[in-house]
Amino acid sequence: MYKKLTLCLTILGLATSLPAVAADDKAPSLFGRDADEGQKKDPYEVVHGWPQFPEGFTLGQVSGIGVDSHNHVFVFHRGAQYPIMMFDGATGKFLKSLGEGLFQHAHGLSVDNHDNLWITDALNNAPTGLHQVFKLSHDGKVLMTLGTKGVAGWDATHFNHPTDVAVAPNGDIFVSDGYGNARVAKFDSTGKFLFDWGSKGTNPGQFGSPHSITLDDQGRVYVADRPNARIEIFDSNGKLLNIWKGGDLLFPWALRYHAGFIYVSNVGDAGRGGTAWPFQTQIIKMDLNGKVVERWSRWGKYDGQLASPHAIAVAPNGDVYTGEVGVGMRAQKFVHVAN
Repeated sequence: MYKKLTLCLTILGLATSLPAVAADDKAPSLFGRDADEGQKKDPYEVVHGWPQFPEGFTLGQVSGIGVDSHNHVFVFHRGAQYPIMMFDGATGKFLKSLGEGLFQHAHGLSVDNHDNLWITDALNNAPTGLHQVFKLSHDGKVLMTLGTKGVAGWDATHFNHPTDVAVAPNGDIFVSDGYGNARVAKFDSTGKFLFDWGSKGTNPGQFGSPHSITLDDQGRVYVADRPNARIEIFDSNGKLLNIWKGGDLLFPWALRYHAGFIYVSNVGDAGRGGTAWPFQTQIIKMDLNGKVVERWSRWGKYDGQLASPHAIAVAPNGDVYTGEVGVGMRAQKFVHVAN
């Protein structure tokens, strides 16, 4: 059969581009898996028809997504209407919109233990942006603003395109800052600046761009250093504890902690030194030793596939939500299934 296929391709002038494969050889690996493992059913499957949008509405690039304790899902996007959309997690029903007129360039959204929303306004490679962090109540009231509107900088009162926020149980605020800067800035619960750490570079403890941030139950700080293709782990005082890099981990775009695991939007990116963009794109679930325990999806535009997954969130019940920028421009819900 292979000889017949080779003959046909030779006639078409294509055979020279294909490697010779013996009949009993396995197909090339995908995402570090061999062909047999690749045939296994994914541990998560997409929920078709989630969410439900208002009639005539067009969603923009989904840069941020989060879930509160009531299973409300907040979708932060770059469209013309409804900047933060709240949906019922179970049904996908659109409930309301928040944040009208507040933002210039949507980027990150996270939800703290009190169901407050934390928003970052930034855009990669753009001269404009608010360079601010917003704390919103569950109803959209602005409770706190950090940073100086429209003014970039690196100090206690300025950011330069901040990307994401993580909030500790005691209220301490950690901001990954971000595209223009290369640091993590820490504030207390009142918004008072405490200190920062990091600098531009590739050495341990430095950042190419801290793109996403999350905390585990022990207070450790996980930072997605996207251009450097690694996750750096610190204590709450900025001491470097560990670095995860290589193996199944490609370029981490977004991180979220839930119930003993780190969920990662894991993307291959030729533009940053990868070799298989855009086809190496998955969600991976890692234990706190950095081992991948589950993975699912791949690049594509069909339901359940992923194109530029910029944001990830995990509901209290373990459902996983993703938001896509670039050509994606959608939010998706994944639920765990038994293999």
